[in-house]
Amino acid sequence: MPVRTEGPARSDLVADTALALLAERGMRGLTHRAVDELAGLPQGSTSNVARTRQALLELAVQRLAEREARVLALHEMPDPEAGAGSLADALALATHRALTQQRALTLARYELALEATRRPELRAFFDATGARFRDQLTTLVTGMGSTDPARHTLSLIAWADGLMFSCVAGSFGADVPSLEEVRAGLRELLEGMLGG
Repeated sequence: MPVRTEGPARSDLVADTALALLAERGMRGLTHRAVDELAGLPQGSTSNVARTRQALLELAVQRLAEREARVLALHEMPDPEAGAGSLADALALATHRALTQQRALTLARYELALEATRRPELRAFFDATGARFRDQLTTLVTGMGSTDPARHTLSLIAWADGLMFSCVAGSFGADVPSLEEVRAGLRELLEGMLGG
């Protein structure tokens, strides 16, 4: 990995390396020294970007949100008038990307989510970064005629999160569903919520 020395590039390198460490070694493997070593940075560089462990975790959560926004491809979400089938297609593609191409990023997210249960200051930061997708999904299901948008949004996110957790960290780790299988599950869920 090339050494970057200035500004946002350095903080992105530190954050990306922190996410890689979380996926590879878990929360205990994330240290300032480990980030320096894996990123090929001089010792103490990570501390210059994120002085405390909390600051390093917040930096990782912020970068996670940026990278997941690309995985989720919020710009690819359909117009509500396109119907539930189009939303199922878009959500299936995003979920399948998280299960396959971005599996390590998804694993890092679960590490951070669990740590946030023990750190209220991280929980607030973690929740705030996830609000963008949640709010956009609520707007979409509202526009599609949902009678209970908040509950339906929770159900969609819980379904996708449950599938991702089961296939990345749970007992279905060897059985990643195909894109078609993910799409079929989402279509069934959306048809039940929105009536077809």
